[in-house]
Amino acid sequence: MELVCPAGSFPALKAAVDNGADAVYLGFKDDTNARHFEGLNFDDKRLEKGLDYARQRNVKVFVAINTYPQQARWKQWTQAVDRAAAFQVDAVIMADPGLLGYAADTHPDLPLHLSVQGSATSHAALSFYKQRFGIRRAVLPRVLSLPQVKSVALQSDVDIEVFAFGSLCIMAEGRCHLSSYLTSESPNQNGACSPAKYVRWQEKDGILQSHLNGVLIDTFQPGEQAGYPTLCKGRFDTPEGTGHALEAPTSLNTLGILDQLSQAGVKAVKIEGRQRSPAYVAEVVSVWRQALDQYRASPTGYKVNPEWMTRLAKLSEGSQTTIGAYERPWH
Repeated sequence: MELVCPAGSFPALKAAVDNGADAVYLGFKDDTNARHFEGLNFDDKRLEKGLDYARQRNVKVFVAINTYPQQARWKQWTQAVDRAAAFQVDAVIMADPGLLGYAADTHPDLPLHLSVQGSATSHAALSFYKQRFGIRRAVLPRVLSLPQVKSVALQSDVDIEVFAFGSLCIMAEGRCHLSSYLTSESPNQNGACSPAKYVRWQEKDGILQSHLNGVLIDTFQPGEQAGYPTLCKGRFDTPEGTGHALEAPTSLNTLGILDQLSQAGVKAVKIEGRQRSPAYVAEVVSVWRQALDQYRASPTGYKVNPEWMTRLAKLSEGSQTTIGAYERPWH
């Protein structure tokens, strides 16, 4: 299986490549990608530098152009596709059918991957995207159980990629009604969940408070790990008490089912985290490289090293992990 790793900056790209990534994915410095945060992403000069570094080490580079174009600025998205094609990247990751059509018609030799934002959950959907746009790979949504992933992979004629580690999203892959409600900006159009310009931190009586557009999201005691304020992972006052009513801070970690993902026909595993630091990327990629190498060397003897889990737990939201929808009993 291919290890696909996040590169929110050149130092993060370097960290991913140096620690064993087979491919890195990145975005341009605008809202054509779903991690449009201040200080992240690549202009042309940085992209050229990143491409040189990756290619010298036989690592692929994918460009995410995975937000949905806004009608008044359609040209901005098509220009992003043109730029990716001009740099001869190894693939572009997209969700919008109109943009996929533009890429397929204008740059027929440009490899296309269907983004998780496309929310394709069946082999029939993937067949449509393959027949109409010629996609070569699809990133499956994080709402499918392991049997569902296996069913799609076995019947699909495109390569399947799944998320293996990182933050989870309770919405339909970027269509965040909570972020839209509180900030009037949705990740799948504006490229950021809880945009930084709406975030404010305040300390009151020794308690750290996080606010999003003037709304108190969470409070943290001294020494408590403070998470980035997203409404879904905030604490709410309910009749049962104060707590995480929608989603507790936790990270996806599929090391324990790596063998099952491979046996299901998954061709690539993806690490979430283009907004993360180079140190985070280096540590996570290092662990996953070791795990994949061990599995490749002895598929039947694969076992999760407890040290891997300890290292990843330190980098997880809320210092806890889950295998998410992969283990749910209902389908």
